Amino acid sequence: MGEIIQLVALAVLVASLAYVLLLIFGNFRIQNATVVSAEAESQFFRTQIAEIMDRRQIIKAQDETSWQGFRKFKVERKFPEGGGICSFYLHPHDDRPLPFYEPGQYLTFKLDIPNQKKQTIRCYSLSDQPLSDYYRVSIKKIPPPKDNPDAPPGLGSSFFHDNINEGDIIDVKAPAGQFFLDVTKPHPVVLIGGGIGLTPVLSMLKEVITREWRTEVWFFYGVSNGGEHIMKDHLKELAAKFDNIKVRIVYSRPKDEDVEGVDYDIKGRVGVEMFKEVLPSSNYHYYFCGPPPMMNSLFEDLREWNVPEDHIHYEAFGPATVKKKQEADVSSGAEGAGEKSAEGFTINFAKSNKTAEWTSAAGSILDFAEENDVDIDFGCRAGNCGTCVTAVKDGDVDYLTEPGERPEAGSCLACVSIPKGNITIDA
Repeated sequence: MGEIIQLVALAVLVASLAYVLLLIFGNFRIQNATVVSAEAESQFFRTQIAEIMDRRQIIKAQDETSWQGFRKFKVERKFPEGGGICSFYLHPHDDRPLPFYEPGQYLTFKLDIPNQKKQTIRCYSLSDQPLSDYYRVSIKKIPPPKDNPDAPPGLGSSFFHDNINEGDIIDVKAPAGQFFLDVTKPHPVVLIGGGIGLTPVLSMLKEVITREWRTEVWFFYGVSNGGEHIMKDHLKELAAKFDNIKVRIVYSRPKDEDVEGVDYDIKGRVGVEMFKEVLPSSNYHYYFCGPPPMMNSLFEDLREWNVPEDHIHYEAFGPATVKKKQEADVSSGAEGAGEKSAEGFTINFAKSNKTAEWTSAAGSILDFAEENDVDIDFGCRAGNCGTCVTAVKDGDVDYLTEPGERPEAGSCLACVSIPKGNITIDA
C-alpha cells in the first residue's frame, strides 16, 4: 500500500513539474513571439523611413540642379546601335551638374529644322541609368508608313540621324514624365519593351542593377527579328551577371539566320499568354512601352488576368495611347456610350477665326485643329510634354487618356482632350 501511495505521489509530482515547465515554455514562446514581432515591426518602420529619406534626397537633388525652359547641350558622342537606331550622348554646355532623373523619363528637344515654319518639338526617352554626368537618348529613324511609302519619314528622328553630329549644340528641357520606376521601393517587376520602346525600360533595368535590388525582375524585349535587335551583347551580359534578372528576347518573325537559344529565347509576340507560360504568377508590377498594338493588347489582357490596374504602368507616345479602365468599359458597351459618341460640338478657334463642327470621329482637339489648318504646337502627342497646352476661353474638355500632368485651370492639352460641349479655344 505504501508503494502505491509513493507511486501516486511521484506521478502527481511529475505531472505538476510538467505543467510548470509547460507554463514556462508557453510564456517563453509568447515573449519570443513578441520580441520577433517587435523586431519585424521595427524593421518595417526602418525600411519605410529609409524609403522616405531616399525619396527626399532624390527630390532635393532634382530641385537643386534642375532648370526651367530649354538648356544648351553638346552632343559628345553619336553611336549607331543597329536596327535604324542611333544613341546620342549629351553633356551640358555650361558644365553644371545634371539632376537625377527617374528611370523611364524623357527629354524634350527644340529643333531648328530647315524648311519648317517654326521650331519643331520632339520628346525622346532617356535610355541609360540616372546619376551620370551625361544624358543618353536612343532614337529610331522612323521610315514612311508601310501603307504610304511615298510619305516623308519621321521629321524629328530623321533630323537627328542625318543632321545632328558630335560637337553640335541643341536645346533640351529637363527630364520629365510620369512613367517611371520608383527606385526607392524595391518590388518584383516585369519590364517590357517592344522595338524602340526598349529605351525607357532599359533605363529602369540598369538602375535596378545599380541599386542592387534582390527582388525578382523579368525583362522581355520583343522585336521582329535579329535585324531589329539592338544592344544585343549588352543585354546578354546583364542577363549572365545577375541571378535575379531574367531576360527573355522574343522574335515575332525570326529570319533563317536567327538561331533560337542563341539570338533569341522565344518565338512569338510578347503578351499575357506568354507570361502565363513563363512567369511563376501574375503578382508583379508591369512596366511597358512599345508600338500601339502591343500596348493596347497588353493593357486589356493584363486586366483580364486580374492584375490590379495600379500594377499596370505604361508609356505612350504618338498614336500609342492606351485606354484606361473606365474608357475601356465605356467602349465595350456601357450605358449611354453610343449616345455620347454620336454627339457633335462646335469648336471655335479664336485666333484663327475659324469655327467647325467636331464629332468623336475627329479625334482629339489637336487632330481636329490640324484637319482645319489651325496651328497648335505639339511634341509627344500623348499628354506628356505639355507643348500643346492651349487656353480654353469658353467651355470645358474631357481627356481621352490621363495626361502626365494636368495643366492649370482654364487650359487643356489639345493632343489628348476632346470637347465636353461647345467650346472656344485660343488657337
